[in-house]
Amino acid sequence: MRPIGRLVLDRVVDNFFAETEQVAFCTQNVVPGIDFTNDPLLQGRNFSYLDTQLKRLGSPNFTDLPVNAPRCPVMHFQQDGHMAMTNPVGRANYEPNSWGAGPREDPARGYRTVTRQESGDTRRVRPTSFADHYSQARQFYVSQTPVEQAHIAAAFGFELSKVETPAIRERMVAGLRNVDDELARQVGDALGLPELPDPLPAAVAPRTDLAPSPALSIVRNGPERFAGRRVGALVSDGVDAGTLASLRAALEAEGAMLQLVAPTVGGVRDSEGNELAVDEKLAGGPSVLFDAVVIAPGPAGAERLAADHRARTFLADAHAHAKFIARTETAAALFAAAGLGDDALDEGHHLLDGGANSAEAFIAACRGLRHWARTEAMATP
Repeated sequence: MRPIGRLVLDRVVDNFFAETEQVAFCTQNVVPGIDFTNDPLLQGRNFSYLDTQLKRLGSPNFTDLPVNAPRCPVMHFQQDGHMAMTNPVGRANYEPNSWGAGPREDPARGYRTVTRQESGDTRRVRPTSFADHYSQARQFYVSQTPVEQAHIAAAFGFELSKVETPAIRERMVAGLRNVDDELARQVGDALGLPELPDPLPAAVAPRTDLAPSPALSIVRNGPERFAGRRVGALVSDGVDAGTLASLRAALEAEGAMLQLVAPTVGGVRDSEGNELAVDEKLAGGPSVLFDAVVIAPGPAGAERLAADHRARTFLADAHAHAKFIARTETAAALFAAAGLGDDALDEGHHLLDGGANSAEAFIAACRGLRHWARTEAMATP
C-alpha cells in the first residue's frame, strides 16, 4: 500500500490560538484504505468528537478555519449555518436532486467501506480484563528506577494531602497496596497514617508475574544529547567575558541555548566592558524555567546577589530539583548564603575554570538532564 501522506512536526506554531486552540481532530475523518473497527471506544468517539467541537469552537463551520481546512478540494453536503466563511452557490447541496447539480457520489473514486464477514452474537459485555484494575499499574511501578518510584510516592503524598476526608485518603492507600506495599507504605507515612489499611478487595487478583519493562522508564530512556535545551546563567556586571564565550560556544555546538538572567533587564557589562543583553529579569526568570543553570556573577555583584532572596532561591531551587549547576569562583558568597557549602556540593556541581572543569565538560554532564543521585540523597516522600 503506497503512503497516503505524512505529518511533520518540525516547528512551533506561529499563532497558538489559531493553530492549536482551534484545531479539531476528529476520529470520523478517515482516508481511503482506512475504516472503523467495532471497538466501542472508537464508535463512541466518532459521535462525541463532533459534538465537542461544535460546542468548543462555537460554529458548525470550524472545518473552514485554516488549521482545519483540507489541503485538497473536498465535496460534501455541509453549507451555511452560524459564522459561515464561504458563500457557495447553486440550487441544491443535497443528493439526489432533480437538477443533477451539486456534489455527486463517485463510486469509483469515493470512499468505500471495507467489507468483512461477521459471525456470532453481538452482545453488550465487558471483557474480564476490564476488571483487572491493578496489574498494569503494578508493572509500571516496578519498571521505574528508584528515583522515579520516589517521585511517584511523593506525588501521591502531595495530591492526597489535599483531600479533606480522612477515609478517602485511607481508601486510596488501601488501593495502592494492590500495586506495591512499599509504595503504599511511603504514601501512608507521608499522610501520617498510624498503620497501613488492609488492601481494597480486587475484582480480579493483580498479577505479580509481569516482568519489569525498561521501556516504561523515562530515566532509563533519556536523551543522548542536550540539544534543544536551555541553560540560564545568573550574571551581574563584571561577569567574566571568557567564561561566557566558552559557555555559549559549547552550548551552540551542542544545539542548546544560553540565556542570561540578571537583577534587571537593562543589560549588564562583562569584564571587557561589552554591553550584554539580558533575556530574563531575576524576579521573573526563576531557575525552574531552565534545564541547567550557571552562577557567574561579576566580582562587584556577587555580594549583592548573595543578599538578594531571589538569587538565593534561584540557586536553591535548581539544587533541590537536581539540576546540573556550573559556577565560577565569584559565586562562593551566593552559594554560602543559599546554604550550599562545600559539604552540600556533589558531582552535579561544576566549577568553571577553563581546564578539566570546562564548559564542554559541564555540557557533557548536562546530557543526563538531572543529577539523580542528589534526589536519592535528599528525597523524602
